[in-house]
Formats: sequence, C-alpha cells, structure tokens
Amino acid sequence: MMRRLAVAVTALLMLGCPRSHPPLTPLPAAPLETGAEFRRFDPVFEYLRSQVDSAFPGAVIVIGGANQNIVVSAVGHYGVDDARPVTAATVYDLASLTKVIGLTTAVMILVDSGKIDLEAPVQRYVPAFQGAGKERVTIRHLLTHSSGMPAWRPLYAETATREQALALIDTTPLLRQPGDTFVYSDLGAIVLTQAVEAITGQRVNDFLQARVFGPLEMASTRFLPPEDWRDHIAPTENDTTFRHRWLRGEVHDENAGRLGGVSGHAGLFSTGPDLGRFAAWLLGLRRGSLSPGWQPGVNAPTITSATVRAFTTRQNIPAGSSRALGWDTPSENSSAGTKMGPNAFGHTGFTGTSIWFDPDKNVFIVLLTNRVNPTRANTKILQVRRRVADLVNDALTPPQ
Repeated sequence: MMRRLAVAVTALLMLGCPRSHPPLTPLPAAPLETGAEFRRFDPVFEYLRSQVDSAFPGAVIVIGGANQNIVVSAVGHYGVDDARPVTAATVYDLASLTKVIGLTTAVMILVDSGKIDLEAPVQRYVPAFQGAGKERVTIRHLLTHSSGMPAWRPLYAETATREQALALIDTTPLLRQPGDTFVYSDLGAIVLTQAVEAITGQRVNDFLQARVFGPLEMASTRFLPPEDWRDHIAPTENDTTFRHRWLRGEVHDENAGRLGGVSGHAGLFSTGPDLGRFAAWLLGLRRGSLSPGWQPGVNAPTITSATVRAFTTRQNIPAGSSRALGWDTPSENSSAGTKMGPNAFGHTGFTGTSIWFDPDKNVFIVLLTNRVNPTRANTKILQVRRRVADLVNDALTPPQ
C-alpha cells in the first residue's frame, strides 16, 4: 500500500501556471517523511531521463493517491527545436485523455443526476443519429466502443464545417451489429459528445469548465488554450495533411481541429499538477474515502462512489473486451504494465499521454509527453508507458 509521498522540489507547492491565470492552489501537505521516501522513485525518474530525445523530447510524471501528497517530476525539454527545460507547469495536448478526463466525467455526472440513461437508445438524445441498426445503439455501447461505429474517417478532408462533420458522423453506417465487436471509435465518442450537449444545453467545454475544471481549480486545463499560453505549451507535430504548419497550442487531432478544437474525443490541454488534482479527486470518490476537508474548491463536483465504481469496472461488452465505461482496464501488453491490481483503470492519448489508477494500492500515475514531436512515427512511448507503470509499482512494494 502506498504510504505518504514526500513532496519533491518540483512538486505542487512550488508551481505556477500559464500567464494570465492565478497560481495553482497546492494540495494540503501531509507531514514530510525521510528523503528515502522520495528517493524510492529515483528509478522511475532515471528511466524517464534516459528516454529524452529517444521516446519523446520531454515529459512530466505525477504520482500520488487519494488524500496523499503528490510527487511531480519533469524531464527533458519542450521540443526538438525548443531547448527550454520542461517544468511542472508545461501544458500538454491530452489527445484521447479528453475522452475520460472530459467526456466520461461529464457522462458520470449526468448518470449520477438521472439525466442520462446508459440503456437508452442514442437516438433519444441525438435524433440525427440515423441509419440501419442504429435504433439499437445505446449510450452504454458508445462508452464501451461496441456500438458498431467505424473507428475513424477523415472528417477534416471530407467536410468544411463542424456542422457538416457532425452530419456526416451521424449518418455513417454501422460496420457491425451493436454489442458484437469492440472497435475503438473516435466517431462514437463524437456522437456521445452530441448527447451530452443536447442534455445539458451547453457545449461540452462550457459544461466541463462549469462543473469540473472550475470547481476543482484546474486553472491550466481547457480546450482552445489562449495565445498567451503558447510559450508554456509543448509543441506536437508538423501537420502536413490538414493545417500545414507546426502545431503548438492547436489540437493535434485533425478531426478535432475540423470540429473547431472542441470535442469529447480530443482537444483538452492540461498540466501534470492539474491532472494530479483531478486524479486524487476521482480516486477518492472511487475508494469512497474523499475527505471533505481535502477536496479542492468550494463547489467541487460530487459523484457517488457507486457511479464511479460502475464506470471504472470492466463491462465485458463484447465478451473479452477490457473496456469499462469510457475507461480501459489492464490487458495483455497494455500501458498499465504487468503489476497493476485487478481493479485498475486508465487510458492513453495519441500524443504520448496516459493516466492509470490502482484503487487497491491508492495510487495513480499521470504521464504527459509530446512523443509526436517531431513525428507520430516514433512509437517508443508504447514501451515507456509499460515500464514506467512497473517501476512505480516496484517502488511501492516494500523490500523483501
């Protein structure tokens, strides 16, 4: 079990945020323990340093737990053409972590308040979702990527506006029968985003800011980061297919770009400390151990432990799938490594991001990188994620 983690010199107590935003309120510090308490994670940090300019230009890792101190460490530099050292305040494009930090959290709130039914047909909320067999697609199917929707299509090339893109998605034929096959689908996540927006009467970015990021005081988390954040944002890739420029502060995902930078499948930007704050909150809810005195923000969102547990439990839809509701669970060769417990859950993002939780050990691991800089062809992050997860778990295991 994880004991209290010592606060590193790069930890939350010393952080600022991008310009024009107030400093991040630190998590309350538990009493510091011996230097060895922090040094136990040296193998993690040393390994990440060894991967700089190989798997990624730079990275930020956050390790913590519910009601625990948080260790934050930054390695490397901003990009291949930016030698400035990464800091804990560096902002990263989260890519598909948007699906869980943003979209899935929004759906959890709506389920918990009785405003969305997981067994309801998607057409109840998105009437434009039309085509053969689509009347049988439910919200649960979208969350488990078992709707039968294709994984992807080049909306950025096929359409010229957000409205055209949504209309094309809603009329895209199913490839499989609902519930029969797991196909990780960005298109399904975009349909689910429409359901959230229809129910709330708000764009998903506005709903999340009002109900999640604002109350949790995640001042460096948002869609469409402003221009004065640019110097603090890690660059991603030279987009040679759509925007034809280096991307920095613009969403890397081309289809999210076509949707105006705001979508439930991609588009969020954030920092390690902000995600640490989110992770500690969610893990506390999952464990049923969130202390009201710890919870950040006077109006921090409340979701029942039962709902969080349901969303983070493997659904077995279809049989053998590792997916929970929105979240993933460990499977062979997954980014969770080989040492997470049976109740672990997490997710990854294409740009080189990941987040994993182990409720039984009271630990979460956030890893943010821009591995796509300068090119998405570099896939070494696949091995790095697994190794980092195992090294963290080794550090939490008492010596024999």
